[in-house]
Amino acid sequence: MSAEPSLPLPSTAPRFGVWLIGARGSVATTAIAGCAAVAAGLHPPTGMVTETPDFAACGLPSLSSLVFGGHDTLDCPLPKRAEHLAAGGVLPHGLPSAVHAELVAADREIRPGGPLPGDMDGGPARTDEDWIDVFAADIRDFVRRHRLAGAVVVNVASTEPAPTDGSLPPSSLYAAAALRADCPYVNFTPSTALHHPALAPLAEASGLPYAGRDGKTGQTLLRSVLGPMFAQRALAVRAWSGTNLLGGGDGAALADPDAAAAKNAGKERVLADTLGAVPEGEVHIDDVPSLGDWKTAWDHITFDGFLGARMVLQTTWQGCDSALAAPLVLDLARLAARARERGLSGPLGELGFYFKDPVGDGPASLAEQYAELKRFAGRLRDGADVRGDAGARRAAGSDAYLDASGDGGAGGRKAGRPGVDARAGRSRPGADERGEQR
Repeated sequence: MSAEPSLPLPSTAPRFGVWLIGARGSVATTAIAGCAAVAAGLHPPTGMVTETPDFAACGLPSLSSLVFGGHDTLDCPLPKRAEHLAAGGVLPHGLPSAVHAELVAADREIRPGGPLPGDMDGGPARTDEDWIDVFAADIRDFVRRHRLAGAVVVNVASTEPAPTDGSLPPSSLYAAAALRADCPYVNFTPSTALHHPALAPLAEASGLPYAGRDGKTGQTLLRSVLGPMFAQRALAVRAWSGTNLLGGGDGAALADPDAAAAKNAGKERVLADTLGAVPEGEVHIDDVPSLGDWKTAWDHITFDGFLGARMVLQTTWQGCDSALAAPLVLDLARLAARARERGLSGPLGELGFYFKDPVGDGPASLAEQYAELKRFAGRLRDGADVRGDAGARRAAGSDAYLDASGDGGAGGRKAGRPGVDARAGRSRPGADERGEQR
């Protein structure tokens, strides 16, 4: 599972890269350590849907074949980060020592991220194009040096506010770099990324599979089950209010009202899609630093029954955010890698099971989303009918952000931001990449 696996693989076994944005954060560290632990047989794959029988014949990359790297603005080494998580009860005691070699190997593959406010001091600012070039080159170099069959870029940084001036936020720069490096992209956050108006059409024209956004791990997971229950039983929901208490990097990032608004948009979409309308009530997010990586989500639901009888349902969810998210990140990386291998491209709406605000027009009910995911798994099997030809869907006329100078199996195309001279664009002033602390 590392850049230099402790257990040798057959020479013909392909290896796949997982390039994490926010690679030194809690979610990324938990995913890397957990992958090593499961691959070595130290722990069962609890929470990994792709390790259940329905996915056994899909040809997914094995956990031992995954090679990790990524971008981050933080400099805390992964082994130290893992020790901190073990002290907080996120990782099992002793696991950081057991997978130390894998953590060190992954840490060697982490490259500096950005932009940060200080990046504009003491010299000319990098343009958007400069940042994308650097990030894409890092990914292509990673793929080439390890002779990988491919790589998937997964954004696990904490939430950033949505841009209000049309500029590309850091999440969109990383996403554009993934396209340029010819890599499938997964946005596990509610940040803008490929949803930016300048990138959305380019993503669809790239011939690459992509998925997102905002991983569904707790409160919204429950909503995607309870919402359909109320609708199917013809119970009228009058109000649905909630509170999230969380700490860590995610709590700090979501203390920003604009970032919290981006997060809550996905929660509201689930209710709108399952109930037909958004009921009264809001979700309040409070940063409680002492909680660390743990969170508590409380929902208060008021609904009418027969003859107008007013009733209430309350739920409390207490969980470890990183332990809930990490297995889903591994699932998504494997599914996206296999989708690329099978020639699929465009938005992977069938992966809506994993997201609050999924791409495409799929169902919002968790049960229906799981059924779609299983059908998608069937398409990934060797010999199964895969609709469309990824090569035919590559748009010949795209002319921004996709660079034609790729190498080492991560080749590219050249593209441009529609109606904008990408090479004249400026980096987002004052962009704060603290989200990589997730």
